[in-house]
Amino acid sequence: MIRRRSTPWIHKWSRPLIAAIAGCGALTTAYLTIEKLTGGSAACVAQDGVKGCNDVLSSPWATVFGQPLALFGFLAYTSMVIFALAPLVFNSVENNRRKQLENWTWLLLLGGAIAMSVFSGYLMYVLASQIKAICPYCIGSALFSLSLLVLTIIGRTWEDIGQIFFTAIIVGMVTLISTLGIYAGVNKSDITPGGTPGQPVNISFTPKENPNPAFGWEVTTTSGEAEIALARQLAKVGAKEYTAYWCPHCHEQKLLFGKEAEEIINNDIKVECAADGLKAQPELCKAAKIEGFPTWIINGKSYSGVQSLEELAKISGYTGSRNFKYFK
Repeated sequence: MIRRRSTPWIHKWSRPLIAAIAGCGALTTAYLTIEKLTGGSAACVAQDGVKGCNDVLSSPWATVFGQPLALFGFLAYTSMVIFALAPLVFNSVENNRRKQLENWTWLLLLGGAIAMSVFSGYLMYVLASQIKAICPYCIGSALFSLSLLVLTIIGRTWEDIGQIFFTAIIVGMVTLISTLGIYAGVNKSDITPGGTPGQPVNISFTPKENPNPAFGWEVTTTSGEAEIALARQLAKVGAKEYTAYWCPHCHEQKLLFGKEAEEIINNDIKVECAADGLKAQPELCKAAKIEGFPTWIINGKSYSGVQSLEELAKISGYTGSRNFKYFK
C-alpha cells in the first residue's frame, strides 16, 4: 500500500498568507496615497534633527509620472492579492483549468514579488544615501515585498528550480533598468538650478569660506511663486525663525526658500541670535529658550532644525501652490 505524502502546511497556507501580507501593503500605500494627494501629513513619530516620513513624501522620489509613488505601490499590492486568491475563489472550476490558473498565478506572483523586492531595495538605498530619513512606512513596505518573495518561493513545490533563477534575473534586470530610467531626471547634486522641469532639486551645503556677519553666505537659489507665497503666509501668522549667521543649517533653510522669499523671511520673520551678527537680538533668543539653530516658533509651537517647505506649509495653514523648487 502506497501512503500518500502529506502536503506541507506552508503549501496549504501560502496563498492566504501572501494575500494577507499584500493586503497590509495595500492598506499602507492607500493611506500614503491619500495623504499625498490631499496635501496632508502622514502620522509618523519624528525625532529632532532626523528626517521622517513627510520628508520622504515631499521628495522627488515620491512622485512618478506626475502621480504619487504610493499609488503604484497600492496597485502592485492589490494585484498580488488578486493573484494569490484567484485559484481559491474559482475553486469550482474543472481540475485542468484550475491547475492552469494556479500555475499562471504562481508565475505572476513570482514575477511581481521579484520586481517589488528589487524596486524596494533601490528605494531603501535612496532612503539611506540620498534622502537620509527614517520612514517606517517605507521600511515596512520593503519588508512586505521581501516576505512576499520568500513565501512565493517556499509556498509551493517548484518542479524546475532553474525557472526561479531565470525569472529572477530577467525580471530583476528589467525592473532595475526601468527604475534607474524613471529616476534619471532627479538631480542629486548640490543646489544646481535647473534639472527636470517641474522636478524639485535636492540641495546640500558645505561651507567653503567663512560666513559674513552681515548675511552669512550668499543665497544662490531663486524663489518660485510658491516659496514667496509661503514666506508671506509665515509672516502673516507671526512665525519666527531664530538663526545664527554662522550656522550652515540656517543657510540650508535659506536655500530652500530662495533669494526672493528669503528677503521676506529676513525682514519680517528672522531673529538673529549671534551677538556679532547684523541686527542681532540675542536677548530675544535667550527669552525664547532657543537651544539650536535654526528654530522655528509658529503658532506657539517650537520646531528645531531645517524644516521642509511642505512641513512649514502645513504648520502655518498655507493653502496655496506647493510646487516648491527645492527639497532637503
